[in-house]
Order: sequence, then structure tokens, then C-alpha cells
Amino acid sequence: MEKIVYLDCYTVNPGDLDWGELAELGNLVCYERTEAADVVARIDDARIVITNKVRLGEETFAACPQLKLICVAATGYDVVDVKAARCHGITVCNCAGYSTKAVGQTVVAHLLEVCNQVGSYTQGICHEGEWTGSKDFCYWKHPIIELDGLKVAIVGFGNIGQAVAERLRPFGVRLFAVTSKPQEALPADVQRLSLEEAFATCDAVSLNCPLDDRNRGFVNDELLHRCNPNLILINTARGGLIDEAAVAHALTDNRLRAYCCDVLSHEPALADNPLLTAPRVYITPHIAWAAPGARRRIIEILTQNIRGYLAGTPCGVVN
Repeated sequence: MEKIVYLDCYTVNPGDLDWGELAELGNLVCYERTEAADVVARIDDARIVITNKVRLGEETFAACPQLKLICVAATGYDVVDVKAARCHGITVCNCAGYSTKAVGQTVVAHLLEVCNQVGSYTQGICHEGEWTGSKDFCYWKHPIIELDGLKVAIVGFGNIGQAVAERLRPFGVRLFAVTSKPQEALPADVQRLSLEEAFATCDAVSLNCPLDDRNRGFVNDELLHRCNPNLILINTARGGLIDEAAVAHALTDNRLRAYCCDVLSHEPALADNPLLTAPRVYITPHIAWAAPGARRRIIEILTQNIRGYLAGTPCGVVN
């Protein structure tokens, strides 16, 4: 049987899911986590490797000449040096589309938290005694923002960006997109605009684009100095898309209403990350993708990708 090594299986399946058909494709060897120093030894003689966050590059490929297929258990595949993999004759596949619905939902959850402050009020009322001493039946300490009529720009109008738009439509927002797609390829209610226009004129911007060398840190001090000071910035894509120090400064200087994110440049968060102490920051610990249904879809897509490769018709190939 084909040996299949999963280098970091814990986040996808901490024990609440069944490996199902994936385990039937070969001798599946699962490691909950793998340190960089142990990668080569754990791959051993396997031709097929699955990774979520363990990085694989030239040194690994040179040390594992028998390696022929890498399956990334995620949509983003920046953990693999795909060019080096191609040079070594290694096919790289990803799991595109598995988290589309879950991530779209998280974008809306972050936006609603800023607009309605449900978590803040619950903390204040239940744990700090607020409201009980109020002279009035209603008590508020934050502006309440109605979504109806709000201008929301989506940067990257792929599957996830479109899912965000679908989930925001019922709230009556005005939709915009920063995308390479022409206007005629967009839905009738989505207006194309530039990145600079989105940050300067919209009420909220959602980052839903992949990270590459061309856009790394594109949300920088220069862009933020030109943005709408009431802008709500949401990032469920990649932490590397923003300059975290610049965003923290913009929040401190009241040049940005709020920053919401599910991703940081280094994960887990470093204690000195400036976002952790900046005002009006809303952070979730990279869980937008982690609903059981989404994780189950990862296993299904991994199975399809490996089965296709073994049949000579690989799918989900990114290199």
C-alpha cells in the first residue's frame, strides 16, 4: 500500500472526525504536529505527504527524492515552495473551496461585532456590573452602526470574496470589489473600484485575496494615511497582507475605526505584536475555517486529490 504521511493533522482533525476514505487509500501515518527538524525523518520513504502549516522547500525536496505528491490541507499553499517542487517533479495540490462558507460567515461576524458590540456589552454587564446602576432602561457606550446602506469593499473577488458578498446582501449594504475582473464579469450590484478608492471612500474593507510577493504588506502606512478614518478593516485572508505596526499606529491615531482579523503575520501571536495592545482591535485565533463541516470537506478533498493522483489524473494542482 502507498504510504501517506500527514505532518500536522491535529488542527484538521483533533479527534472529532473520521479519516474515512482517506485512510483507505494507503498506509496513513498521522502526526499531530511536526517540528522543522523532524520533517525529513518523518517523511522517510513516503511518496505522498500532507501538510497544513509545516513548511516544505528545497532542502526537504533534495533530501526526499522519492517524494512525488504534496497535498496542502488548506486553500493557501504558501507553505510550499511550489517552484522548487516543480523542479523536483513533485505535484502540489491544495484544498480550494473547503472553507468558503465558513470564512464568509466570519467576515460578517466581525463586522457585526464592530457595529453592535455584543461581546463588549456582555462582558460589561455580566462581569463588570454595568447597566445595573443605570438610571435608564437602555444603556450604551458605543455608537451603533446600521449595516443598511454601508459601503463595503471586498479585496479579491474569488470564491470567498463572492461568499462574503452573498452573506452581506441581505443587510442592504452597497457592495464594491477590488479585483482584476472587468466590471462586466461582476454581479450587477457590485461596483468595481481601485484599492485606493476602496480605502478612501468605503465604510468597510474586507481582505479576501491570496498572499504573494506582490501584495505582501500592501496595507501600509502610506495607504492608511489616505483612508477613511471611519473605515472598518477586516482581514480573514493572511496576516502578511498588512503592516501590523502601521495598522496599530492608525488605530492609536484614530485614522482607522477598527481592525478585525482572524490571521496574524506570526501565529500563534507573539507577545510583542503591536495589535495586541492597540485600541479597537478584534482578533479571532485563525478559526474562520475550523467549523466541523469545513474540516470534513478538507478530508474529502484530500481524498479526491490523492485518488486522482494515483489514477494518473491529479486534481487541485497549483504548480
